[in-house]
Amino acid sequence: MSFPCRGEIYLVRLPAHPSDKKARPALIVSMDVRNRLANDVIVVPLSTTLRPAPTHVELPAGEGGLTETSMAKCEQITTLDREFLVRGPFAGTVAPALMHGIEKAIQRAIGIPAV
Repeated sequence: MSFPCRGEIYLVRLPAHPSDKKARPALIVSMDVRNRLANDVIVVPLSTTLRPAPTHVELPAGEGGLTETSMAKCEQITTLDREFLVRGPFAGTVAPALMHGIEKAIQRAIGIPAV
């Protein structure tokens, strides 16, 4: 049985926006061992609205199977039950250098100094 892997992009429904029927891409950031054993995953939502911010990381088109350049909105990190994963993974995983940038942006978002 397959499970979502860290660095993959999935189409998800965000329960915080029940009126929004549109599924959105999100990056899996939880560890693979957790993804395999738990019924939920930790994700960072992605947006095609490209607003630079200390907690945003740009992902170019093609990265992880994205069709458009997108922004990882790390201040919106959330845990989702797997039932909210609509489709995925898109294609492969996000490059390690970009994942490192996302880790730093998550640290900034939760108040841990990112050095």
